[in-house]
Formats: sequence, C-alpha cells, structure tokens
Amino acid sequence: MKTIGMIGIGMMGHGIASNLLKHGQSLTVLEHPGNQPLDALVAAGARTCTTPQVLAAQSDVIILCVTGTPQVEAVLLGENGVLKGMRPGTIVIDCSTAVPTSTEKVAALVIAQGGQFLDSPMTRTPKEAAEGRLNLLVGGDAALFDICKPILACFAENIVHTGPIGSGHRMKLLHNYVSLGTVTLLAEAAACAQRAGVDAHTFVEVLSKGGGWGAALDRLKPTLANGDTSGLRFSMSNALKDLSYYNQMAIDTQADHTVAQAVKATLDAACQEGDPNGLVPELIERLVKRRKA
Repeated sequence: MKTIGMIGIGMMGHGIASNLLKHGQSLTVLEHPGNQPLDALVAAGARTCTTPQVLAAQSDVIILCVTGTPQVEAVLLGENGVLKGMRPGTIVIDCSTAVPTSTEKVAALVIAQGGQFLDSPMTRTPKEAAEGRLNLLVGGDAALFDICKPILACFAENIVHTGPIGSGHRMKLLHNYVSLGTVTLLAEAAACAQRAGVDAHTFVEVLSKGGGWGAALDRLKPTLANGDTSGLRFSMSNALKDLSYYNQMAIDTQADHTVAQAVKATLDAACQEGDPNGLVPELIERLVKRRKA
C-alpha cells in the first residue's frame, strides 16, 4: 500500500479522490481555493496539507488533476512545488490535459531528480469519475505502468497503455479534438436548424437514425429537447483550452489543422460572447444569436 498525494480536487478530481478512499488507499490532498468541498473526503479519512512541497515529502505517489499545462508546471516546478519536496523513487501521475512537449519537459525534470513519471489523462465526465469508471490513456514506461495499474483501477474502468511519456497526452488531445469538434459541428448545425425553422425533435430523430448518430448527439439531446445542458458538464473555456493544445500539437508536428483552427475560432468567439465557464451545450444558443453577414 503506497501513500498517495493528490493535487487538484475539482469536479473530476473529487471523484478520483473518493474512489481512492473507497478502495482503502492512504490519501493526502492539497488545500486549494479551486477545490470542490473537502468535507466528505476528510470524513472518509483523507488528510490535507497546504503546499505541494509538503505533500510531496510524505507521498510515494503523487496524482495531478489540474486544469492544464500552466498549472502542471506551477505545482511541479514552482516555489514550494513538488520537486522541492519529492523523494527519490516517487511516482508522479499526471491526469491533467497538457501540451505534450511540456509533459516531456517536466517528466525529464522529475526523472532527473530520481522520480518516475506517467502521463495519464482521462476521458468521460464527472459522473463517471464519481462512479470510478473513467477511461485513462497512460504514457510511460511499461513496467511502471504495470506497477501503477492497481492504483489507477481504483478510479478507472478502461486503462490503455499508449506508449512512451507524452503519448497519453497526445492521444487525449486527439480524442478531445474529435469529441469536442463533433459537438461543435452539431451545435452549429442545430443553431442553423433553429434559425431555419426545423423542429428540434425532428432534427434529433433524423440524425439519430442516420450518419449523425453518436455520443456527441446523445450529449446534446437534453439541450435540444428541453434546454437541459447537464448532458455535457464541460465548460467552454476548457473546450477552448483543449482545442488550443491540439492546434499547438499539430503545429509542433507540422500536421494539417485547418478544421481544428475553425473549431477553436468558434469556441473562442463563444467564450468572448458570454460566460466562458458556461457549459459546452450552451454553445447552441450562442450560435443561434450570432449573425453572419
């Protein structure tokens, strides 16, 4: 049994932490204003600490579940960061979504200090996080992956070893580009349908029985049916972040990203037109209101 430290107890991280405790893991979490309430975790046996350095000094495994690359770099490399307190042999597992080139950089620094590193971004939603049914895409040494798999299985249903360090984050960006890109395309089509006077139920029914069927349509159905946006609890600002990271990866690898640039531009405009923390299904209404010459 390893002592686990966790940084990032947001909507996804809270579910991860809850399931680690349910499986009897020893857990310390970092206190942070961006956390979800910690009361239930503390009642279940979690301890808390106030800096990444202190957390690292008492942890065999450190799980990161923060917003993105700037936050990963800050908690690992910053003043009072993980690297200031990390012991030799400590395993860092980064479940965040990050730019792969940064992942490779911070992993090298962790390894140079005697630590070990896996990038393990996740797919699915806070619902599956709470249920312990996330999908994990894990990049890193195969032997280290095998060692850590029992810990990952505490909160994940499907766990895929994608290859070397950085490959997990590359696969996550590919996944989210396809997923969020499809949602964005459907949102634009739904907005056009609404402005053209096409009934929303007819729109969904026809797509569901044809080539438009899929997870993206299922997640938008509640919004189209009755304005319920809970089918996809993912903010537009996070979607924009992921598409920005994807476009950067495409630039770094000299890959075409014409469509990805258009998706990013759509999300960027939507974030400027309203609350960037609004959920992605709200994109439909923002596109309905947007007029193009």
